[in-house]
Amino acid sequence: MIEFLTSSDAIFALLTLTFLEIILGIDNIVFISIAANKLPEEQRGKVTNIGLLLAMVQRIILLFFVSFLVGLSKPFYTLDLNWMHLELSWQAIILFAGGLFLIYKSTSEIREKVSDPKHDEDEVKGKAIKSLQQAIIQILIIDFIFSIDSILTAVGMTNGLSDNHNYNLILMIIAVVISIIIMIGFANKIRRFIDKNPSIQILGLSFLILIGFMLITEAGHLSHTTFFDKKVGAIPKGYLYFAIAFSLFVEFLNQKISKKPTKKV
Repeated sequence: MIEFLTSSDAIFALLTLTFLEIILGIDNIVFISIAANKLPEEQRGKVTNIGLLLAMVQRIILLFFVSFLVGLSKPFYTLDLNWMHLELSWQAIILFAGGLFLIYKSTSEIREKVSDPKHDEDEVKGKAIKSLQQAIIQILIIDFIFSIDSILTAVGMTNGLSDNHNYNLILMIIAVVISIIIMIGFANKIRRFIDKNPSIQILGLSFLILIGFMLITEAGHLSHTTFFDKKVGAIPKGYLYFAIAFSLFVEFLNQKISKKPTKKV
């Protein structure tokens, strides 16, 4: 167990996943804050912390459920045609459906944030909240909605790291707990930083497209899918880590350049 958690693959996965969990949690923080701001000032901080803790609990419960389904790798149906072979399992179905969901969710989120950045916030603002209980119920619903892509991202980043699914589950839980602790401690600072640098969140959503595509190919690989005698291979996670690190480095350079004062000729 310790050897797995201290391996380079696990460390890279943990760092990348924690970063993505925080980026994905920004909208969650914003909506929780909007719901909390409808209450008296003395209750706002309490509701915000309760909301983030509920998000953590919900994600851990969902992680157990999804990890159980992903662990069902035994094929229950085999399709064998002249041009295609497929061994269908619940693991492959969950990964394939999760990949499609991440691609759809991330592209629609990017489109919405470009065309109408305040659309979701306006919807939450329009809902009446008169008590602490109503705020917590609304936050629970918001947390559940935002937990889905978070969980699928965690599965995509850790699936295949270890043959022992429990090790992958522990790594996902550690990433979720760390990200929630960071959000509780630095929620306002993180939100202000993203407000000043909205391209970071767009970049994080773009990473989900990569993860979604990786989940689809991994589903094909684990189901031993072949097209015209060509096997579907899994994308090595090292490629994903490199793409994310390179994109963040380019974004860092862009931020540096944009903050430099332009010299007048």
